[in-house]
Amino acid sequence: MTTESKPGTRNGLSPLLGAMASGAVAVLVLVLVAALVDGRPAVVGAASGGVVTLVVFTLGIAVVGLVARLVPTASLLVALMTYTLQLLVLALVVSAIGRADLGADTLSRGWFAAGVIAVTLLWLVGQVVAATRQRIPVYDTSGSDELAAHPGGER
Repeated sequence: MTTESKPGTRNGLSPLLGAMASGAVAVLVLVLVAALVDGRPAVVGAASGGVVTLVVFTLGIAVVGLVARLVPTASLLVALMTYTLQLLVLALVVSAIGRADLGADTLSRGWFAAGVIAVTLLWLVGQVVAATRQRIPVYDTSGSDELAAHPGGER
């Protein structure tokens, strides 16, 4: 028993939109909770941590998607390099915030970290859910007889 794939569901935009939507929801919920619990420094921390993470992840997945469409053979290398660059950018932002003269009355570092963590977790969940809903088959079941000409499967 098999289920047919829906036509038109195989574009690279769906996982990006799913991940962005779930990350944006994480930022909004965290900012609302921060406003209710701690006030302005918590809101600034949660919003800046969430937005920075959302921007870094969005740019990263957009680059990987573009490379996968243009040069599919280089997509794994670009994905690994993009992941490394994303970690580096986030580390540099955290380092810059640590060196900046921002007091606890301006930005809450704990809420900044909560923003980064919440967006990261919900980004991953959104991306996995959106990618699994695309129903991309693992095997080509179109019935091609490409292997029939090669007894034993040799090429």
